[in-house]
Amino acid sequence: MSSQSASPAIKRKLRIALAGNPNSGKTTLFNALTGAHHKVGNYPGVTVEKREGVRTRGDKQYHFIDLPGIYSLTAYSIDEVVARDFILDEKPDLIVDVLDSTNLERNLYLCLQFQELGIPVIGALNMSDEADAKGLRIDGKNLSATLGIPMIKTVGPRGAGTEDLLDCIDRTVAGQVSGRVISYRDEIEPKLEALQKLIAADAGFAAKYPDRWLAVKLLEKDANAYRRLEEHPGAAAIKASAKDAIMWIEKHFGRDAEIVISEQRYGYIRGAVQESLQIMKVPDFSFTEAVDRIIMNRFLSLPVFVLVLWAVFQITFFAGQYPAVWLENFFGLVSSALLAAMPAGMLRSLIVDGVIGGVGGVFSFVPLIVILFFLLSILEDVGYMSRAAFATDKLLHSFGLHGQSIFPMMLGFGCSVPAVMASRTLKSPRDRIITVLITPLMSCGAKLPVHILLAAVFFPECAVNAVMAIYAAGVILALVSAFILKKTILRGDPTPFVMELPPYRAPTLRGVLWHVWEKTYQYIKKAGTVILASSILIWAITTFPSYEAPVEERASLAAAFMAEHPGAETAEAEAWAETAASRTALEQSFAGRLGKFIEPVFRPLGFDWKIAVASVTGFAAKEVVVSTLGILYRVGAEEDAESAGLREALRADAHMTPLVALSLMLFTLIIPPCFAALAAIRAELGGKWLTFEIGFLLVLGWAVCFIVYQLGSLAGF
Repeated sequence: MSSQSASPAIKRKLRIALAGNPNSGKTTLFNALTGAHHKVGNYPGVTVEKREGVRTRGDKQYHFIDLPGIYSLTAYSIDEVVARDFILDEKPDLIVDVLDSTNLERNLYLCLQFQELGIPVIGALNMSDEADAKGLRIDGKNLSATLGIPMIKTVGPRGAGTEDLLDCIDRTVAGQVSGRVISYRDEIEPKLEALQKLIAADAGFAAKYPDRWLAVKLLEKDANAYRRLEEHPGAAAIKASAKDAIMWIEKHFGRDAEIVISEQRYGYIRGAVQESLQIMKVPDFSFTEAVDRIIMNRFLSLPVFVLVLWAVFQITFFAGQYPAVWLENFFGLVSSALLAAMPAGMLRSLIVDGVIGGVGGVFSFVPLIVILFFLLSILEDVGYMSRAAFATDKLLHSFGLHGQSIFPMMLGFGCSVPAVMASRTLKSPRDRIITVLITPLMSCGAKLPVHILLAAVFFPECAVNAVMAIYAAGVILALVSAFILKKTILRGDPTPFVMELPPYRAPTLRGVLWHVWEKTYQYIKKAGTVILASSILIWAITTFPSYEAPVEERASLAAAFMAEHPGAETAEAEAWAETAASRTALEQSFAGRLGKFIEPVFRPLGFDWKIAVASVTGFAAKEVVVSTLGILYRVGAEEDAESAGLREALRADAHMTPLVALSLMLFTLIIPPCFAALAAIRAELGGKWLTFEIGFLLVLGWAVCFIVYQLGSLAGF
């Protein structure tokens, strides 16, 4: 693939929609076509992820838009709505329908609907290597001639067939390939033709919406098609004609009109496949079926799921603890070097305490985030995520959740923003709302630094198990919250769970590394922007208004220390007096005053004013809790290059007990997520539900921590 700068002047720019069923390898093919030249954003007004990529070849530039995976253009989920509306409203130059060659008959159903839109269509027979391995011999030329759609064999992970696909795109847009649409039975075609004439009577409307597609959708009773029809001047007459046609079809065939149309499509597809597909004799053994006998066993599936999650977090914490400590030591050395090299003053305090003390602590946890995302990406690419949904369906159903809710919940272990976005695949609005509301209770990667820090300091013998207990607490609270919502403001039964199980596939290193890079980059970007700005702000409110203890006060503090410790040296007493004066200055700062003001609200949870301030700053981003603690507990560090790190400072604080640490971990887990996640919730559900979510999580967080701390105190912990 040549770079754009080395290519001839671009003469033609093509907008190409890459569409297809879920699990058809669409995104893998998209990556093969665009390489690293793509960007990720959201479609306007919704949280559905939008991938766009560019490929330059010769004097042509191919702008690919990777649409969400869908099964039909009769839209129910937000994904399907976005894909349909993009094609209808944006009108790309061409549609590449990515087909799973191992399940051709089902995939072609969507392809026939694309044909009716009047936009050129190319079929990419993806996973053709897997079809060959299963003994499925597809005659692409015959299938293309039968359907009137060019068919190109591709293998996404290897990039095989991409050049052929681009050549076919060139021929298609040049008009060398002509497509055709499915012809329905003789009884149906006259009804469609009559509707088409009525629709085409208004040229402006017909230019906006393909008359053939709209006529078929009206017979299928598609609600969105009827809404779009309102723009037509003759909408009333068209509706009346469609109603008469539907009544005639249903009376003639004895079935619902939508079913009749579907049967016609599948009959057409079945005939085309029979002419083009030869099934060779292959071994009876199926690796997917053999593994699923264990993974999907009704008694073992749930324990296996728990074991998989346990293994993911064990590997994450075991493999990530060493590089995390190395990074922490590195930032400690940087701080010591700057303390030695820079003169004492405000600038040194800002850099050492504000920037390195805040952001450095968050960067130390990057290895853990990388490993966690790497393992979750492997599970997704292998095909286990669909199995996890089935394994947990019965459990989730009993709490009022849909089985497919497990996808957002598992993604929530990485980041709440894509987790909230993933809820759009749920077709029922009720299921979607409940899933979005409970997803922030999953312990995301931003909360992980807080849990790891406190667990390592206060539960050193069982730090990993302590963190896993917090993760489990989040899951339990999510299920209980879903049950409460189901019984109160969101009554109703979950919709039935029907989902395709894709075959197990070996993940591609390129795909996994790309997913990991995307997520890690977002984490690092947040650390370099939001967390950096927050750290500087926190440093400012802990520094100003500045307070310098009088010499007499320092001398008095040193004398008091000497009186209490008769054997102490003068230097030790002066250092203690300096630390005490710094604490006084901190209490006199804006942060100290704020902390003292809000302390009564947090005192029942075991928090003093410093922990209260750290908890409040966590509303911007959970990693900021670590930054705030780093700044609050390292005040005065610039005076002593050998001062203890944050872990030692926390351990030395008499108020910070294991019970208080547990309360803080739970509070960080439960309170409303970061601003980015709240924005995603607002985009998904609206302002009313966002307000409810914030209030619900605040009350739940305070109540849970109150109960834990008070009961723990009564029990003598």
